[in-house]
Amino acid sequence: MKRFPTHIVAVDGAVENGTGEILLVHNRHSGQWTLPGGQVETGKNLMDALIREIREESGTEVCVGRLVCVISNTSTDQGYNGYALIPTKVMFGFACTNLGGELRGSDETSEARWVPKDRVLNYITAPCLTERYLAYLSGEDGVQYLEYVTKPDYLLKVKCRI
Repeated sequence: MKRFPTHIVAVDGAVENGTGEILLVHNRHSGQWTLPGGQVETGKNLMDALIREIREESGTEVCVGRLVCVISNTSTDQGYNGYALIPTKVMFGFACTNLGGELRGSDETSEARWVPKDRVLNYITAPCLTERYLAYLSGEDGVQYLEYVTKPDYLLKVKCRI
């Protein structure tokens, strides 16, 4: 019996406020600062999933703008919570505009904060997140495509404009 390929689909957003700051959230599980986002639930579209994830993680309401990057993390990881394997991840990074809300943490995030654009890379330390933020900053036409693996070590395999 053949099976359909399985991928995790996820989204994240570089949310900018009216003073040019970027929204970052501190992930409780990884202990890292990151752009807000998460997995797209079955039957949901990318933009609605991103709006929900940002609201849940930070208390912020956003307008989803242009697609910035498409990312393939072609690593597979050991599973947890009854899953044997965590498959390849396909992620979509968007530019978003802040519409309001009150910053707060959540079950997933210990803190949310606005950070000046030129200081974001002082918070984001994972190379895969750095690449995604740099794609947002470039503001170039087209969409950045990134392929990388994170296991056993981070390796950027493809970086191009599409």
